[in-house]
Amino acid sequence: MPTISGLPATADAVVVGGGTVGAWCAYFLRKSGVDNVVLIEKGHLGQGASSRAAGVVRMQGGTPEAVKLGRWSRDFYLTQHAEIGTDSGFTRQGYLLPCFTAAEVAAAHARIAMQQAEGIPVRWAGPDEVTELNPTMASGQTLGASYCAEDGYITPPRNVSAYTTALIGSGVRVAERTAFSGLDGTVLNGTVVATSRGTISAGLVILTGGPKLAAVGALAGIRIPAGGARHQVAVTEVHPAFADTPMVFDLPSGLYWRPEEDGLLFGMSNPDEPPGEDRSVDEPYLALMRQRLAKLVPLTADLRLRRVWAATIDFTQDHLPIIGPALDRDRVFVASAGGAGMMWGPAVARATADVALTGASEIVDASMLGLDRFDESGRSRLPADPIALPFPEKTT
Repeated sequence: MPTISGLPATADAVVVGGGTVGAWCAYFLRKSGVDNVVLIEKGHLGQGASSRAAGVVRMQGGTPEAVKLGRWSRDFYLTQHAEIGTDSGFTRQGYLLPCFTAAEVAAAHARIAMQQAEGIPVRWAGPDEVTELNPTMASGQTLGASYCAEDGYITPPRNVSAYTTALIGSGVRVAERTAFSGLDGTVLNGTVVATSRGTISAGLVILTGGPKLAAVGALAGIRIPAGGARHQVAVTEVHPAFADTPMVFDLPSGLYWRPEEDGLLFGMSNPDEPPGEDRSVDEPYLALMRQRLAKLVPLTADLRLRRVWAATIDFTQDHLPIIGPALDRDRVFVASAGGAGMMWGPAVARATADVALTGASEIVDASMLGLDRFDESGRSRLPADPIALPFPEKTT
């Protein structure tokens, strides 16, 4: 994508970060009527976690806020083509969240009631129906599962192409290979954004950065309790049995899987691993997760792996996004999807643009999702979303 040959001296808005949240946020700002929007990205659009994700999109969140964000993002993926001429490749696959204990069954029924109250078409599936819905799973392993036929997944590289197209079409000025280096004071009705290619006086600044958001905040003198952790994804060789099976999230182990290229894609994070940016493959932990997968999906035991990779994925202590103003900074805002970039990213981006421009969003009550929910140690006053990957307890 072409970049700005020279940075403009001023902008109505500057968005830091060219990942899913930052790119869609810049697009939504332009769509809302902000004239001069500049997006700065130290590398290339989608170079970070956006292109290495697994692409799962589910409405079965563990809190009302998570449900609202998941539903809005899914609806956006479905309407993208009409809006921008291309899309992120959303595939309706269905999603099972199996239960293995009586306590999990009780929690699932309570969660289903909450989700149904939010308008989500989710229901309980008994053990026999779980086997019927996904015959590759070993029968007799579960006590049942929550199930939503409307959940699915996108293709992450196609998502990068979609938001690149949206940025170009909307007139956002994209500055790639432009590193953010801080906020260099204020000007009338704005903030001076310092970069590796000069400064921009901006009326509005939105900081994103995925797993590097805390470092971005530190450059701006803003403490953001967000972290990054290794997340591993693998794809098996081809097997015809997986083609039409629903996705599955084995919540106790933090292991999920879905069809991919006529095989099975599965992903996992190690909650005992400290935060960091290690993107090498952890072979022992991968083997451990393969054992769990083989127990639940016996066909995978003898399948070879076609692709394996590791990415750094962002997270917050309560597994919820950050949407809101930077504390003690006028007209500076922070946005993070909290480890759910494909699932919540567009909704987080839209809500952040809304809050920055009007103070509120119809998507979700963002007043409770700001930086002020965290104490000095990074602990959140909100209950954690219970339907999340098992990230570390601390962000640093």
